[in-house]
Amino acid sequence: MRSSFGRQELNAVSALRQWPTTPLDSVPLALWSASDIAAATGGRASADFEVAGVETDSRYIRNGDLFVALKGETMDGHRFLEQAFAAGAAAALVDREVLWPHILVEDTSEALEALAAAARERTRAKFVGVTGSVGKTGVKEAIFAALERSSRGAAHRSIKSYNNHVGVPLSLARMPARSKFAVFEMGMNHAGEISELTRFVKPDVAVITTIAPAHIENLGSMEAIAAAKAEIFEGVKPGGVAVIPADSPHFAQLRDAAKAQHCHILSFGRSEHADMRLLDAIPQASGGSLMTAQCGSGRLVFSVAEPGEHWVMNALAVMAAVLAVGGDLASAGLALAEMGGLAGRGARHRIAVLGGKALVIDESYNANPASMRATLAQLGQTPAARRIAVLGSMKELGDFSDRFHAGLAEPICDAKVDYAVLVGEEMHALVGEFHRILGKAGQGALGKVPTFAHCRDAGEAAGLLADYGIVGGDAILVKGSNSVGLGKVISELTRRDD
Repeated sequence: MRSSFGRQELNAVSALRQWPTTPLDSVPLALWSASDIAAATGGRASADFEVAGVETDSRYIRNGDLFVALKGETMDGHRFLEQAFAAGAAAALVDREVLWPHILVEDTSEALEALAAAARERTRAKFVGVTGSVGKTGVKEAIFAALERSSRGAAHRSIKSYNNHVGVPLSLARMPARSKFAVFEMGMNHAGEISELTRFVKPDVAVITTIAPAHIENLGSMEAIAAAKAEIFEGVKPGGVAVIPADSPHFAQLRDAAKAQHCHILSFGRSEHADMRLLDAIPQASGGSLMTAQCGSGRLVFSVAEPGEHWVMNALAVMAAVLAVGGDLASAGLALAEMGGLAGRGARHRIAVLGGKALVIDESYNANPASMRATLAQLGQTPAARRIAVLGSMKELGDFSDRFHAGLAEPICDAKVDYAVLVGEEMHALVGEFHRILGKAGQGALGKVPTFAHCRDAGEAAGLLADYGIVGGDAILVKGSNSVGLGKVISELTRRDD
């Protein structure tokens, strides 16, 4: 019988069978082999093995992980080797002989850094580094979501807030060699810390979200904070791009620091000189914004799911970074439109209460004067029968603490907060400011001073909320420095979450 396939059809089938090849095809699928780890760290392998992940905390070990037994001032990871292998670890990085498969090194912290350096050198991926006083985790997650979508799963990122001297090397060591993009967050408490981290990451694009008085206790001035953040440019690869906020009072300082490292400048903001310039941001019923931005001779129109003016600026930074790293702007727009709030950083919960549903805004992970003002403004724009703010102390403000805490009176009043629960010793300054306003001008020149209560900790705050009585239509903002522990308030409230 004559085949129904002609020559043209056969050629088409043959072409389909010829799967396209890329340089990544020769890269092993395993994250690391024993020989790879030994070569990177200068260690000695006890056996031949492969690992699928890297972990420093035995509680989070998954099957096939390499457990890195770090030693700290009070803790020694070697004490948890049995737990790590019981949980499925394939091997360990250790500084002493052990019974399980391992790589023996002199110092496990140095070995983790060496493994991170090897991970950076073996990949062809494009790297984005993100820092800033406010918004760096959200911006990092949004950039990753955009690049993950456009690369069809070939993007990597530092998870959670793994942005310090352990988190960054660990995140690098976890990076698959086949990755096409990588996004790393870098944080700091003191000058010089980002300088070290950026030399690990070696970003092609470095993003600074904003400059605000976070960690001012350690750094002393806003100019010093800007200089510490600008250290990220020191590690940028030749020909790389610096993405910086055009509207910042410290724009010139950041620009000059970037140029000193031979970076190309890509700015974002409302200013006329911004390269990624906001033309319009229309609030949407869902709480986000419909944005129009000018970039060169073209215009971008996209939606941002996250509410607030701060996310309008974050979205511009995301678009600028994706453009600079060679990503797809359409994918970035879709990522921003679909992105939900992160736990502790804007996640929203609808909880069942007397009379219907109440909105809980979870900003419990961190707080500084700029982020406090931004989230209070967001609360003020949120439709609600009553607005309630549970505000914890802002840490690491040093001699500026009383001034910055007292300064929260204005945004609280502007947001038309009905009830404020103030948590922590530092909030005494705000209590005093409220009393001063009430004593001087009745309801106060700033607007309606809310009913307020002051307490010591999160447990007392949860009790005060229960006594006040959350009802349908209420909107509750919970925000403070992580050490205040307001996540406990969120847990208590969201036990009734849908």
